[in-house]
Amino acid sequence: MSTPDTAPQYDPAREGAPAADAGSDVPFPRYTSPIPVVRTHLGHALAAEWTKIRSVRSTMWTLGVFVLLVVGIGALAGLLVLTADADLNGESPIGLGVFGLLVGSMCLITLGVMTTASEYGTGLIRTTMVACPTRARVLAAKAVVFFLVAFVVTLVSASLVALLHMAMLEGNGARTPTGEEWLKGTLGTSLFLALLGTLSLAVGSLIRHSAGAITLMIGVLLAPLVLALFMFSTSLQGVQQALFQYSVPNQLGIFYSNSLSDSGPAGWDPLWIMAGVTAVALGAAFALLHTRDV
Repeated sequence: MSTPDTAPQYDPAREGAPAADAGSDVPFPRYTSPIPVVRTHLGHALAAEWTKIRSVRSTMWTLGVFVLLVVGIGALAGLLVLTADADLNGESPIGLGVFGLLVGSMCLITLGVMTTASEYGTGLIRTTMVACPTRARVLAAKAVVFFLVAFVVTLVSASLVALLHMAMLEGNGARTPTGEEWLKGTLGTSLFLALLGTLSLAVGSLIRHSAGAITLMIGVLLAPLVLALFMFSTSLQGVQQALFQYSVPNQLGIFYSNSLSDSGPAGWDPLWIMAGVTAVALGAAFALLHTRDV
């Protein structure tokens, strides 16, 4: 039995393949996807991050605990003044809200860190970068979405506590707050804490480790004030004063005219300080995005 000298040739017609177009150098027609190709932009990244932050169960729990702490501790502070029958001597009652906001700020710090660092810990950041290869766009979308969520939740909580204190302490010698005091006690504190949370987000992007970033940010929140309390030496009075003035609790209290020192930041200064520090941290996070692997 003889064998053929050459191997059988592939015949597209015999195999059922489509024939090439007449006059075309391409042996087979090109595939055209029925899915429309859309040029992506920041709006798509914002929509994706909004879907993430509202669909993760831990986000709702963290924000829920934040509201509970701000409103609960605020109401408790007002109730203590009311039951003690204390005379506020013409002071604004909305300043009592600082206690709940200070404790609740730890929730925003935790959520800010988790918004970025958790994706690096789980490896989900690789999927995110495949969907949106522009790394700066991803970080910008995370920062914008988180800032807006933190600002709105804080504004609602702070306003609710302020209204509650006004109603509770009307007969305790409290005066009606001025328009500027209302603005600083609600809008100012909300912007300040939203920036603090965004700073935590940037630190989470820099460190890429949730526990480490949260520990660092809680240290930034509490360490300066704690250190200042134990500086008894007269040679350290200048350092002690600076730690008091620029600690986060003191800067938050400045919005309610409850500063721990007679000098240092005043008025809206804490907001500009926090905005500057957050901008530097975000700038560093953006700069390191393209120099490190995901």
